[in-house]
Amino acid sequence: MKKHIFLLVAMGCIGITTEIFFTAICDIIAQWPDIDSWALKGVSYIWMFPIYGIAGIAFPAIMPYISRLPFILRMCIYGIGILVIEFITGWLLDIFTGRCPWEYTSGWHLMGYIRFDYFPLWALFGGLVEKIITFLQGHYKD
Repeated sequence: MKKHIFLLVAMGCIGITTEIFFTAICDIIAQWPDIDSWALKGVSYIWMFPIYGIAGIAFPAIMPYISRLPFILRMCIYGIGILVIEFITGWLLDIFTGRCPWEYTSGWHLMGYIRFDYFPLWALFGGLVEKIITFLQGHYKD
């Protein structure tokens, strides 16, 4: 049980940190070349901590079943899984709080909950998470 809590907290922290970096870099790219500020201010939501934390539970559960597949195929499975989780959690947040905090309005999106054009990024993130989970599991001591 301690290991599951450790992985949930670790992935919550890693996910939020990644999101803050991603949004800060995207903001600079969107302003290019007329950048108003180099503050590199990224954003996230407290809701994202448990959502990213799900990776600490879900990845170890599915990794043994897909570990023999080629890495690129595993990344695609992770990308699809992440989009499904993003849709479900966005929908649930909308139902229970009256609003999905990320509400996509541009790009190829579904009901504002997910952006299909983010699939390659989510697949890459899934590959990274697999490596992080493998590392953490190998170094966790009860």
